[in-house]
Amino acid sequence: MRFKLVPILIGAVLLAACAEPPPPPAAQPAGAPQPGDLVSGIVGDPLEEREPDLCRAAEHQRFLGQPGSIVPSLGISRRFRVIEFGGIVTQEYDAGRLNFYLAPDGTIQRVVCG
Repeated sequence: MRFKLVPILIGAVLLAACAEPPPPPAAQPAGAPQPGDLVSGIVGDPLEEREPDLCRAAEHQRFLGQPGSIVPSLGISRRFRVIEFGGIVTQEYDAGRLNFYLAPDGTIQRVVCG
């Protein structure tokens, strides 16, 4: 029984070797996403499509360089957080939340939405 399988396996290998190779893939039009390219298929920049400055961070840029301790006294009525230098921050994005990032010396280094 063992010897009957050998010719069958040899025949299968020979048939596979004689088969025509698959045709080359069709050329993609210019600008079309290429296989394995995760970025080129994105139309527009998703970060630019968000509503710009929902938290009104531009209004708070004047506080850059000020001590971070003044933030609670600014009378901000929307959600905000003060992020110490090297502090742990949750990664969820909230377009309406105002983030004050502090420098190592405790001054406001950056004000952004998120």
